[in-house]
Amino acid sequence: MAIVVDIDVMLAKRKMAVATLSDLVGITPANLAVLKNGRAKAVRFTTLEGLCQALDCQPGDLLRWEPDSPEQ
Repeated sequence: MAIVVDIDVMLAKRKMAVATLSDLVGITPANLAVLKNGRAKAVRFTTLEGLCQALDCQPGDLLRWEPDSPEQ
């Protein structure tokens, strides 16, 4: 199971810099990088709420599930 984080897509759509988003959400640029690069193991609902508010989007715009490819 793979959860894909599409923060980069929303940043591009909103023409917003990572530093601006981190300031608006109240998290460090390093923590935002971990999240947007898909290396995070969890995300707090308060952080997800802040991202949605700052990017004017829904959680489903930021996170999606892609099934694993079948093993051959």
